Amino acid sequence: MASFIIPFKALFFLIVALHQSSSVFSSSSSIAANETETLLKWKASLDNNTQTLLSSWVGGNHCNWVGITCDMAGTITNLSLPDHLLNLKGTLHSLNFFFFPNLVWLNLSNNSLYGPIPSHIGNLSKLTHLDLSYNTFSGTIPSEISLLKSLEFISLGQNEINGSIPQEIGRLSSVSVIFFYNNHLDGSIPEEVCNLSKLTELDLSHNNLSGNIPSKIGRLTSLSTLYLHLTMFSGSIPASIGNLTSLSTLDLYQNMFSGSIPASIGNMRKLVSLNLQYNHLSGPIPSFSNLTHLESFQISDNHLSGPLPEHVCLGGQLIFLGAVNNNLRGPIPSSLRNCKSLYRVRLDGNQLTGNISEAFGIYPNLTYIALSNNKFYGELSPKWGQCPSLTSLRISNNNISGKIPPELKHATQLQELDVSSNHLIGKIPKELRELTLMYKLLLSGNQLSGKIPPEIGVLSNLEHLNLASNNLSGPIPNQLGECSKLLDLNLSKNKLGESIPLSVSYINGLRNLDLSQNLLIGEIPQQLAKLHSLETLDLSHNMLNGSIPNSFNNLQSLTVVNISYNQLEGPIPNIKAFHEASFDALRNNKGLCGNATGLMPCAVTATSSGHRKSTKVIIFIVLPLFGLLLLLFIIAGSFLILRQKNQTRKSESIEAQLGDFFTLWGYNGRILYENIIEATEDFSSNNCIGSGGYGAVYKAVLPIGEVVAVKKLHQSEDSMISNNLKAFENEIHALSEIRHRNIVKLYGFCSHPKNSFLVYEFVERGSLRMVLSNKDEAMELDWEKRLNVVKGVANALSYMHHDHSPPIIHRDVSSNNVLLDLDYEAHVSDFGTARLLKPDFSNWTSLAGTFGYIAPGIYWYLFFKTL
Repeated sequence: MASFIIPFKALFFLIVALHQSSSVFSSSSSIAANETETLLKWKASLDNNTQTLLSSWVGGNHCNWVGITCDMAGTITNLSLPDHLLNLKGTLHSLNFFFFPNLVWLNLSNNSLYGPIPSHIGNLSKLTHLDLSYNTFSGTIPSEISLLKSLEFISLGQNEINGSIPQEIGRLSSVSVIFFYNNHLDGSIPEEVCNLSKLTELDLSHNNLSGNIPSKIGRLTSLSTLYLHLTMFSGSIPASIGNLTSLSTLDLYQNMFSGSIPASIGNMRKLVSLNLQYNHLSGPIPSFSNLTHLESFQISDNHLSGPLPEHVCLGGQLIFLGAVNNNLRGPIPSSLRNCKSLYRVRLDGNQLTGNISEAFGIYPNLTYIALSNNKFYGELSPKWGQCPSLTSLRISNNNISGKIPPELKHATQLQELDVSSNHLIGKIPKELRELTLMYKLLLSGNQLSGKIPPEIGVLSNLEHLNLASNNLSGPIPNQLGECSKLLDLNLSKNKLGESIPLSVSYINGLRNLDLSQNLLIGEIPQQLAKLHSLETLDLSHNMLNGSIPNSFNNLQSLTVVNISYNQLEGPIPNIKAFHEASFDALRNNKGLCGNATGLMPCAVTATSSGHRKSTKVIIFIVLPLFGLLLLLFIIAGSFLILRQKNQTRKSESIEAQLGDFFTLWGYNGRILYENIIEATEDFSSNNCIGSGGYGAVYKAVLPIGEVVAVKKLHQSEDSMISNNLKAFENEIHALSEIRHRNIVKLYGFCSHPKNSFLVYEFVERGSLRMVLSNKDEAMELDWEKRLNVVKGVANALSYMHHDHSPPIIHRDVSSNNVLLDLDYEAHVSDFGTARLLKPDFSNWTSLAGTFGYIAPGIYWYLFFKTL
């Protein structure tokens, strides 16, 4: 009986199994049919141009279609069409997810899908991976996503999704990755997110999210990366964030976080990257002595104070260090000196101190370092030349002294060197020619001397060269024309002489050229008109003469020009830059004319071209008539001359006594005399701005808008001039030829029986004595400005004593005779006691000047002369 029952049971179970298999097969077939129908319907809804991309989606087994993977039963488990080359365009409205009950993986990233994410996506109960990133989906995140209980990965990044993050997302208990970056999400982070204990990566960056970071964020102990940058979070960073001990990347940059940096961040022993820049954080930086794996430390653009953490490179793995624009003080941490891993360092815009030659070491991987705008001192270390990968060295606006080390030539990858606004001395090393990749060389605002090395011409990649505000002398080297890629060339505020080299015109792409405040002579080369890209041109405060070349009419790109304080004459070019130039940009030349503010119109020259008939009328009719009138005038004039012969002789005698008046700005002396008398109201005390031992000084505003200082000499000086007028004229002629940025320009003089006066350049702030006697102005004249004043006076005296031929001494240098302009630049004035010297000193015959201020050399000479 038993043997009969066993086969019967086996047969029974076989029948049941076959029945169930038939049922499952029937169910799977039904699912597959629905999937096929739904996919074809969705394909038909796509843009016509993209339907062809799914050409394999026709008839047959849908498991063989592109992007489809099925299980053993023939139902879809994977729908992946992520390749942006497909670029599918359309919506998900017709893709009814209800008919994909076995779908595990859905990837439609990198397409052009748009419209809302349908709520029926919640039917994908088995889904573990959802990637809809890099499309243009809009609308809100459907709360039905919370029904995806098996979801482990969700990425909706780089879309146009708006609204808030639904609270229901906290129910995705299996999720480990959430990427919602680059959308338009707003509101705050729901606290329910802090319940996702399996979450390892959270990226909500590039959104409009605001509010505080939830205080319970410390519960996400599995989190390894947290990206919240480029949003609008505010408040303080919660201390509980220090509980994220598995975190390797914390990125909170460009928010509105305030308060201090939590010291608890130091508990994140696995932290590799910390980015807190572009916030409003303040206070000192915690020590972070446990962050031994730190590779990137970015805290730029906050309000942090105190020193840099001493152990910032304790683990020796630091690659990126950025602390730009804070209030950091103190020396460079000792751990940085031997931090060989450094690749990019930015510490500019702080108040860091210390000897720069000792603070840094040799870095084999360093490519970029910026230490500008701090308070470093010491000398440039030759060790910078031992950084083989260095491309940019920026240490401007510090207190660095010494010379530029020639060893920099060994840093052959160097492309940018900026050591401007320091106290560097000596010559520019010719060894810099080895840096053939250099595109930016900024050495302005130092005390460099000597000539510009012609070897700079080897730097064929140079685009920006600024050597302004130094003590460079000699000619501008012709080799600069070989720097064919130059865009900006600034050699202003030096002592460069001779003429402008023609080779400058070879720099075809030059946009900005500044040669102002030098000692350049000669004419402006007409070849400069080849610089068709030139936008700004400054040749002011030199000794250039002649006319502006007609070829300058071709400089159509020129927008800003300054040619003031030269000896130029003739018409200005007929281009917008000159027509719209201010008077200050054209003033103080020999006789410019043209259509510009403050200039006299040029004389119009008539031509006969095309007007032959008119010319004949003039010749045959007008000229004979004019000759007849002229004859009548001659007869009448002769009669009057004979009648008033005695008056004329007396008048000529008076004119001889009046002397000559120097021509200023192309003006007739007699007219200018009348203008000055009118401008000073006949030397009224209301216009008096100072007085000295030789006369009173008046401010005069001429009709053309030019402001000058007029020194009316005392009667005793008038007598001296009358007694030796020719010698005085010769001396004034010589003094008026002086052209130096630290010497007040003498325009001319007038010797007249009623008034004798000198006409000077007007300097706005007045004398150094006046500034120092005013409490507010004296405070404004800080030590740096005072040092510049001393340097300016020294430059002026050095020029008068050594660079001018014949030499000139002042004999009365005092605080009354040092004038300051609006930029507190010193200008030596008042040559009331000066005399031209021959090299043999033979005319040093009398002591003159203000007692207590007379140069010691004069005392010395007079002492031995009396022996």
